[in-house]
Amino acid sequence: MTADPRTDADAPAHGTPDAPATPALSPGTQRTVLFGMVAFVFLGAFEALAVATAMPTVAVELDGLTLYTLAFAASLASSVVGMVASGRWSDRAGPTTPLWTGIGLFLAGLLVAGLAQDMLVLVAGRVLQGVGTGLYIVALYVLVARVFPVDRRPKVFAAFAAAWVIPSIVGPAIAGLVVEHVGWRWVFLAVPVLAVPALILMRPGMRAARGSAPEDAASPVPDDAESPLDRTARQASLAWAVVAAVGIGALNYAGQLRGLGLAVLLVAALAAVALAVPRLLPPGTTRAARGLPSVIAIRGLVAAAFTGAEVLLPLLLSHERGLAPSLAGAVLTFGAVGWSTGSWLRGRATWGLQHAGYVRLGGTLVALGIGGAALLAWTAVPPVVGMVAWTLAGLGMGMTHPTLSVLTLELSPVAEQGANSSSLQVSDAVAAATALAVTGSLLWALHPTLGLASYVVCFGVTVLLAAGVALLAPRTRPTLAR
Repeated sequence: MTADPRTDADAPAHGTPDAPATPALSPGTQRTVLFGMVAFVFLGAFEALAVATAMPTVAVELDGLTLYTLAFAASLASSVVGMVASGRWSDRAGPTTPLWTGIGLFLAGLLVAGLAQDMLVLVAGRVLQGVGTGLYIVALYVLVARVFPVDRRPKVFAAFAAAWVIPSIVGPAIAGLVVEHVGWRWVFLAVPVLAVPALILMRPGMRAARGSAPEDAASPVPDDAESPLDRTARQASLAWAVVAAVGIGALNYAGQLRGLGLAVLLVAALAAVALAVPRLLPPGTTRAARGLPSVIAIRGLVAAAFTGAEVLLPLLLSHERGLAPSLAGAVLTFGAVGWSTGSWLRGRATWGLQHAGYVRLGGTLVALGIGGAALLAWTAVPPVVGMVAWTLAGLGMGMTHPTLSVLTLELSPVAEQGANSSSLQVSDAVAAATALAVTGSLLWALHPTLGLASYVVCFGVTVLLAAGVALLAPRTRPTLAR
C-alpha cells in the first residue's frame, strides 16, 4: 500500500498556499488539466486497492509469504522520503520537475514489481513506487496552487477525493478477477499503460507551472540563491527521512531473522526510527503533547491501527480460508464504502459534538470494527461478518480523518499550515509502516504454533492502537476548555 491519497483529500499538502493565484491557463485548458489530474489520482487509487487484493497471491507464487507485510511497509516508508523531498523541492523550483520525477519513479516501480521473479525484487519495486508517490502527491497539490484560482481549488480537491470512490467500490473486485483470470502481474503492468493519456492531459498545467506562482508566494528559489541555513535544514530533513525509511524497512525485515542477527538488526532499526522520526514531526508529537502534537500523534495511531489490520484481512481470507481473490478483496470494498459514508456524515452531521468527540467516536468505531473482523480467524464465522465489521472500521476512519485535518489547520498559524499538513501525512505513513513491522513479525513468529490464532493476536494489537485514539482524543484541545 502506497501513501494513501484518501488522507490528502482532507487538507492541502505541503507547499500549497491559501492565497489567490493568477491563472496561467484558460478555463477550458484548466478543465483539461483537471481531468488529467483526476484520472491519475483515480489510477493511483485503483493501484493501491488492487495491490492489497492481489498481494496474497503474489506472495504465494513468489514464495515470499514472510515478506508479505514488508511489501506494503516498504512503499509506505519510502514515501516519507518522497514527501519530504517534494515539499522542499517544489518550494524551491516549482512542482513540475518533482511531479515528473515522482510519476516516473512510481511507474518504474510498477514495472519492476510486475516483472519480478523474486519477492525481494518486488519489494524493491514497491520502494520505487513509494518514493514516487510521495514526490508526486505533494507536487500535485502544489501544481493546483500554481494553475487554479483560489475559488476553484475546493472543487479540485473535492474531485481528487471523488476519484477514490469508484476504485474503492469496484477496484478490489476487478483486481480479484484480473488475478484469477489474467494473472497478478497485470495488476501492476496495466497502470503504466493507462497512465499515458492522463499525463498528456496534464502537460499544459506542468508547462504553465514553470512560470507561475501564487501572488503572495515567493518565486521558486534556485539552489544558488538558497541561504546556507535553509539548505542545511533541507538536507537534514531529507537525511532524517532516509534514516527513518531505512529503519522502518529494517524493522520489517528483522522479523525474517532469528538469534543474534535478529537482535542486532532490531536494535539498530529501533535506534534509527527513534532518532529520525521525532525530527520529522512537530515537537511534542511522540509524547502526545496537548494540541497540535496530539493531533499529529493520533493520526499516526489511527493509521497504524487501520492499516495494520487492513493488510492482514485479504491474507487471512485468501491464503488461510481459501476464498477467491475477488471475494477476499470485497472486504476492502466494504471498508472503503464505510470510510466514504463516515466522511459524508462527519461533514453534515449536527450531533453537538466537538472535534474531540468525533475523534473519540471514530477511534471507538475503528476498534470495534477491527475486533469484529478478528472473528474471521474462526473458520465457522461467515465472511459477511467480517464485511460488516470492516464497514464499521471504515466508518470510524471517515469520522476521524477529516476531523484531524480540520484540527491541524485550526491549530496551525497560517504560515505553518502547509508544513503541518505535510507532517500529518508523514505521521500517517511512518506509523502505518511501523505497525506492519510489528504485526508482520508477530504473525510469522506465532503462526507455526498458534495457526489462525496468530491473526487474532495481531488484530488485538491494532485494537489497542485504535483504543489509544479514543483515549487521547481530549488532548486535541489546546486547553482544558475549548
